[in-house]
Amino acid sequence: MTHEKRIEIRWRDADAYQHVNNAVYATYLEECRDEWIARALGDAGDVWDYVLARVAIDFRRELRLEDEAVVVSCRLERIGNSSLGLVEQIRTGDGELAAEAEAVLVARDRRTGRSRPLAEAEREAFSRVLAHP
Repeated sequence: MTHEKRIEIRWRDADAYQHVNNAVYATYLEECRDEWIARALGDAGDVWDYVLARVAIDFRRELRLEDEAVVVSCRLERIGNSSLGLVEQIRTGDGELAAEAEAVLVARDRRTGRSRPLAEAEREAFSRVLAHP
């Protein structure tokens, strides 16, 4: 299941160079990722039980206010013992690739703050997503 989210480029997203600041790309990815995990999990778990452990972004194209909006996508690539590997993209409204990213989410034990194995219900929910791209 690839999840897509359209995000308007906001005036505050631009920096002194008049392009979208590199840190904002991470925010766009996070907004899409949060919706993706909620949708993928359904009733099998809570989105607040996951934390971002890694993100790597390859910037391919400058974004500017004139682009008006981006389409961000997120797709599950791998299920680990306690983690999920995701592939993400940011594209212009015209479909031009602006950034590619890889992210790792880790299941977190709320009580201890440490990583924990995926619960069976979570693993089943993510396996369904992985089986139906």
